[in-house]
Amino acid sequence: MAKPIAALAPPARLLCGPGPTNVEPAALAAMGKPMLGHLDPGFHAILDEVVAMLAEVYRAHDGIVLPLQSTGTSGMETGIANLVEPGDTVVVGVSGYFGARIAEIARRHGANVVEVAEEWGRHVPNERLVDALERNPEARLVAVVHGETSTGVEHPLEELGEAVRGTGALLMADCVTTLGGVRIDFDAWGVDYAYSCTQKCLGAPPGMSPLALSPRALDRIEGRTRPVPFSLDLQLLRAYFVDRPAVYHHTAPILHVYALHEVLRQTLEEGVEQRWRRHEAAGRRFAARAEESGLEVLAEPDHRLAPLTAVRVPEGIDGKDVQRQLLAERGLEVGGGLGAATPPIWRVGLMGPNASEETADEVLGALTAVLEGERVPVAG
Repeated sequence: MAKPIAALAPPARLLCGPGPTNVEPAALAAMGKPMLGHLDPGFHAILDEVVAMLAEVYRAHDGIVLPLQSTGTSGMETGIANLVEPGDTVVVGVSGYFGARIAEIARRHGANVVEVAEEWGRHVPNERLVDALERNPEARLVAVVHGETSTGVEHPLEELGEAVRGTGALLMADCVTTLGGVRIDFDAWGVDYAYSCTQKCLGAPPGMSPLALSPRALDRIEGRTRPVPFSLDLQLLRAYFVDRPAVYHHTAPILHVYALHEVLRQTLEEGVEQRWRRHEAAGRRFAARAEESGLEVLAEPDHRLAPLTAVRVPEGIDGKDVQRQLLAERGLEVGGGLGAATPPIWRVGLMGPNASEETADEVLGALTAVLEGERVPVAG
């Protein structure tokens, strides 16, 4: 007889990498509530509340918002698939892994991609993006990463929205590491499409991608000449998530919706601006104390992303070995570099329930303690 398999018992971790973060306890509790069917009117009432709260967190009331039944990368691809047709020109700011991913997905959908690149650790100046738009007046989309998770750089999105407004191009923003943790004012800034995730600043499990669309984006989608993939069709998704009576499209991830409902409720109860300030205080404290200890922050000082800080691995240190020690000895996860182009770095995320000055001090204390045992002594 085969040996019985033990019940699942994963180790406890403090997740302070680039995401996922630890889940809010109330969100985990919400996932234990009674299951409803995806066509149950009671569940549709929950979806209505999720959509209303999501609009408050995005500050997006002029168009629509909805929680896509997939990950942040799918939110990225959904935007490209719905707003771009083969042969369209797309201007993409690339200064990290996820800007490059936007460009790659756009190419796969047949777009003519104009990359405006900057070195990792720096933002792409809006002046260069606007110049690329002026040199390519036929461009249909300008895309940037609001919070570049691979480098810890925050893009000045508000100013870009002002510059793009009035052109024939739509503005798409990757808000995966900013929604719920960094100031976003979707309507006022003139953003046309934004996507995020649930497992970072919101503090829910991974598995959904909150989206926001402007009226201009909705007009673009309605005017398409070619169909989009069925599972990413925003007109069909709107008919299920937003319009009533709901029209069946897929079986929604019910328990993930419960968790998202709870973290959005908590966000509004805390206050969106207060939540931004909490993430700001935690991230700034970690970056400042890291520099005081002799570590170098990768991102340029005026454009640092508070929820995610990338610090350079010191000379003579095996960065991956430090990560292994932190995980094995302290149950602490921090991230490493992402992609071949990145320099040796650690990525420290202070997001959701872990966005506190106390956690910032705990992570830095653990990191410096391990480093003291790892440093190569100076000869002579």
